[in-house]
Amino acid sequence: MVYLTGDTHGDIDRFRHGRLRWLSRRDTVVVLGDFGFVWDGSKEEQKKLDWLRKRPYTLLFLDGCHENYDLLAQYPTEERFGGTVQALGGNVYHVCRGSMLTLEGKKYLCFGGAESQDKEEREPGVNWWPQEMPSDEEYAYCEKTLEENGWQVDYVLTHDAPSRFLDFTALALGESNRLHLFLDKILLKLHYEKWFFGCYHKDVALSTKSRCVFCEIIPMK
Repeated sequence: MVYLTGDTHGDIDRFRHGRLRWLSRRDTVVVLGDFGFVWDGSKEEQKKLDWLRKRPYTLLFLDGCHENYDLLAQYPTEERFGGTVQALGGNVYHVCRGSMLTLEGKKYLCFGGAESQDKEEREPGVNWWPQEMPSDEEYAYCEKTLEENGWQVDYVLTHDAPSRFLDFTALALGESNRLHLFLDKILLKLHYEKWFFGCYHKDVALSTKSRCVFCEIIPMK
């Protein structure tokens, strides 16, 4: 079974308690960004990451706006699950932006990244990285992936969301950025069953086809 959950921000309790505690090697967990276990490189963080590497299930995560992109860049990339990932050891993988994963026969378009609302208060290379926002190459790779798949997927997994989702909710304030507009663009062309995203620290279904995920554990039946 594939399970989705939202931002974990380095909180190991999400994995130690509740539903995830009982998963087996047949299962996969996907974190929709702000994983947070590649952040400060401390010994305590390494202990948590080592514990996650020893879980029997596969753990995948999208990147968000609270990742240490310098540390993340040290991990090697490889082709797995039908897309491009970075292997962090054990069964833990970062899913690179624009990858189309095939999990249990379903296609998942994955695209991380988001803009920190408080970036002016953060220090570059310490608790903020410009790589939080996708590059031209990553946008192009995502579109190429969709072209190759005829703009048809089963599920879309992102950290942030199209502005068309956010405009009709209380999730976001302020102006749309380039990422929002890019997601708007692919939304208009894409055929999909459901779209899941994290980022906004709420568990709420916006429609029958779109859902914001935070602490919930959602089985993909």
